[in-house]
Amino acid sequence: MTVRGKVALVTGGASGLGKAAAERLAREGAKVAVLGRSDDENRQVADAINAAGGEAIPVNADISDPAAMQRAVEQVVGRWGRLDIVFANAGINGVWAPLEDLTPEDWQKTININLNGTFYTLKYAAPHLKKQGGSIIITSSVNGTRIFSNTGATAYSCTKAAQVAMAKMLALELAKHKVRVNVICPGAIESQIDENTEKRNVEREKEPVEFPEGEIPLTDGVPGKAEDVGDLVLFLASDQSKHISGTEIWIDGAQSLLQG
Repeated sequence: MTVRGKVALVTGGASGLGKAAAERLAREGAKVAVLGRSDDENRQVADAINAAGGEAIPVNADISDPAAMQRAVEQVVGRWGRLDIVFANAGINGVWAPLEDLTPEDWQKTININLNGTFYTLKYAAPHLKKQGGSIIITSSVNGTRIFSNTGATAYSCTKAAQVAMAKMLALELAKHKVRVNVICPGAIESQIDENTEKRNVEREKEPVEFPEGEIPLTDGVPGKAEDVGDLVLFLASDQSKHISGTEIWIDGAQSLLQG
């Protein structure tokens, strides 16, 4: 599953799924731009990749800022002269709360980062991908695609569902340019995103449900690892998936089939 010589942009690349994917792509020979809002964290990941024999640069940008994302893509292309792979991964869980407790500001922040940020990432990357073809991979979620029982996750789930619609629209639009667009839908994966979730009065509205012997059937409740997602991203970025586009892939150990 070689991506040797390809140039990859990974948003949210300094931690969690993005970091695992950046490291996996780099090990297979891709040049990787590690994009995030923390210059120090981006640089740490890029330096580690370079120290391990790969090639990476840090890119500091807020995906919800269109001008910043335009500059970020230009920085990557300016460095390596092309762009072949985009892993649009950055996002937040945001505030999970019943409808009347979810403020307009809570809603808008989640939309701005998760949905608008994905749009800006792909909008500015697309002209460069179209030059020689490439692969776009978007991180959606089991929430909003198969699972709707996580009470309060309305804003988050709406952005995740919309990302799937965006991917399907763009898979057709970009097909003539040999650009593939696919979506991964992770379930419970060991990462830091849950630490950034604010839950407000969720238990008041949540329907009581008990799941047999853990919520992840394949592993008896053990979450997946970020490296599992990295392997999937590598597959979708490589020519091994050359006939796959406009498709969601759930990576959740059958969790969403049980919980949905």
